Amino acid sequence: MPTTPGHKKGRPSRPQPGRGRPHRPETPAPDRTAPELGPDGLPQVSLLRRGVERWQGGHPWIYRADLNGDPGLAGGEVVRVTDSRGWFLGKAFYSRQSKISLRWLSYEDVPVDADFFRQRLAAADALRRKALPGEHTYRLVHGEADQLPGLVVDRYGDYLSAQFLVPAMESRKELIADLLTELFKPKGIVNRSDVGVRALEGLPSEKGLLRGQLPGPISFDEGLVRMKADLLEGQKTGAFLDQRENHVMAAQYAHGEALDCFSYVGGFALQLATRAQRVTAVEISDAAAAQLRDNAAANRLTNLDVVVANAFDFLRDAVDEGRRFDTIVLDPPSFAKNKDAVEAAVRGYKEINLRAMQLLRPGGYLISASCTYHVNEQAFEDMLASAAADARRRVQIIERRGAGKDHPVLLNLRETRYLKCFVLRVL
Repeated sequence: MPTTPGHKKGRPSRPQPGRGRPHRPETPAPDRTAPELGPDGLPQVSLLRRGVERWQGGHPWIYRADLNGDPGLAGGEVVRVTDSRGWFLGKAFYSRQSKISLRWLSYEDVPVDADFFRQRLAAADALRRKALPGEHTYRLVHGEADQLPGLVVDRYGDYLSAQFLVPAMESRKELIADLLTELFKPKGIVNRSDVGVRALEGLPSEKGLLRGQLPGPISFDEGLVRMKADLLEGQKTGAFLDQRENHVMAAQYAHGEALDCFSYVGGFALQLATRAQRVTAVEISDAAAAQLRDNAAANRLTNLDVVVANAFDFLRDAVDEGRRFDTIVLDPPSFAKNKDAVEAAVRGYKEINLRAMQLLRPGGYLISASCTYHVNEQAFEDMLASAAADARRRVQIIERRGAGKDHPVLLNLRETRYLKCFVLRVL
């Protein structure tokens, strides 16, 4: 007889919340000044009915409002999770300051020790070896999607770049670095914990070399071109690895005169230049534009022009000037960091996509991306349809894409499905 998560063979089934009787209002337990300890000495955190249902439904996050009182913990602990009657549900990381109080680790009553993390890291790598055989640059650990909440690790050949995003991972930083060294023998491990989400956890921004050495910007292959990444100073952990497969895909559609807006260091522009007759890359940062020119020169791509400008202004001026292109890529930064900014974000996306559709010749391709989680795929597609109508263009959807296979999506955590990338053809 198969067992369900959290149950051992031979143990009686636990009552399922809300089944067969109406819900009654719950009164949380009094806040604790000292933690309750379980049989293994770990602190215990109990959940209200709504939290139990969320946990059993497979969502890996439990919010503060779903805890059965304050557990009296400092934050950063591994805790036993129970329902209000004391039934064991699993183990999790606890955060005190964040609205997300618990992050799932296991349904089973297993030790969360070095072997636990070693096995999870090895499993994450095994997935990448299966999904991306022969690749040496990829996201090695994608947080909750790899059952390692609060940890991101990107591999750039012989170097690793990591982010420790929650207190429990921050306190295990040295352990994780030791395990990464043991399993992958990197020449260097960079700590890129200089991200805003750490502030929500009460953690300071950090950046520096964690292990080994770093000789400077490193090079890696991306499809038909060679890229450079500055693991200490570049965006994210050095590069936008979530778009790597989409970068390579763009070359398939590139032809004629191409335009790449929000180019950064040329992830899309360089791929376009391998096939298009001429590419204009628009980037607002002088430093990124300089790196883009260096990348183009290193790949001997002489058909790429870099324009330092605001992409919104460039697109508007290009329409006014009557310019036309055969291939356009739009890959802007996130336009909405929270739900309150969604309406303005959609307006921004519509403006740039409408302009791009006006600029495309019949039969031209538009590759349009968004990394804004709060604008979901349906909302993004609706925006594209509205832009097409206002531009008076008929548009085909050729592909709907997301992040690469090294960025798996956890089925019950929509936040891991944040990247949208549409390939459109304007008729």
